[in-house]
Amino acid sequence: MVLLIGSAPDAVQAKDWDLSVFAQRVAINNAWQITPDWDYLVYPEDFASERLPPTPLKLSQQLIAAPEFVPQQNNFGGFVYAGGTMAFTAGYWALGALKPDLIAFLGCDMVYDVASGESSHFYGKGTPDPLRVDVTLQSLEAKSARFMALAQAHECAVVNLSELPESRLLFPRVTRLDLTTHGILQQLMQAQSELIDPAAVTCALQAEQDLGYMVPSGRYWEHTAEFDKTKLSDIDSLWLQAITTDQAVISRQLETAPSR
Repeated sequence: MVLLIGSAPDAVQAKDWDLSVFAQRVAINNAWQITPDWDYLVYPEDFASERLPPTPLKLSQQLIAAPEFVPQQNNFGGFVYAGGTMAFTAGYWALGALKPDLIAFLGCDMVYDVASGESSHFYGKGTPDPLRVDVTLQSLEAKSARFMALAQAHECAVVNLSELPESRLLFPRVTRLDLTTHGILQQLMQAQSELIDPAAVTCALQAEQDLGYMVPSGRYWEHTAEFDKTKLSDIDSLWLQAITTDQAVISRQLETAPSR
């Protein structure tokens, strides 16, 4: 199991958790500050060097930058289709590099109440990167549906550990304690398969291939003039049609799981 930690305010829960249930802990950007028990830190090219963790790192810790995550992202179709924000970038890197049986997201809901004046990130106010005007981020929900479908194809369950009332992620909601249940991985994979329409997934992937938007360098923003916003939105619609957002399916599977 892999824990993926973002920068939303509720990500600080991980500070008090026993993280031993997770084989690897992946922090995104500033989230390394939440717990010293991270194994990988994934960060973009424009991440300020002074915000990186102090060196030397533990022997078990690694920094993951563009040279590591761009090839993995390209293996899953590239940034244009995956969505150019770090929650998805780190997710695809973990899926390809770590080959986990489960990825649990925490602090990656991508919901920002910018009008309230409250902190948008655990460290205070930050830039709501996923909400920027970007042709690859027209539907965060669609991008999360795509991620879950591709994870399913790689025999990996995807869940959201957030307790917030709202999330842009369409992943099933579970609790940290659910993940300690005997047989939970099989239960979650079965439930996830019930949420995904394989024929619709095939249709969406074919539409991506037909459109052919691939930027091997990963620097897709240098080529946005070449992308048709409407056609990408149409593909987002295909991904949304491929996923059923029925939490009852997950609840039913958990109810029938053996006791902890």
